[in-house]
Amino acid sequence: MSFSIRLNAEEKKLAESYAKLHSMSLGEAFKRALFERIEDEYDIEIAKDAYSEYIKEGRKSRPITEMWSELDI
Repeated sequence: MSFSIRLNAEEKKLAESYAKLHSMSLGEAFKRALFERIEDEYDIEIAKDAYSEYIKEGRKSRPITEMWSELDI
């Protein structure tokens, strides 16, 4: 699948600089950026769901020093 994207001169220059900095084609730079963004947003949603479940179950956090004491660290 291919697609086109319209960029103004400043956006194009920035995108080309980024691609060059990372030694990749412009297409690869856009592809990588897109999928990194998708993965980040997916991870955020998973974390939100996990935290909601944590709260719903009435769990509470505690100081890390307590865990260290339990583990004799």
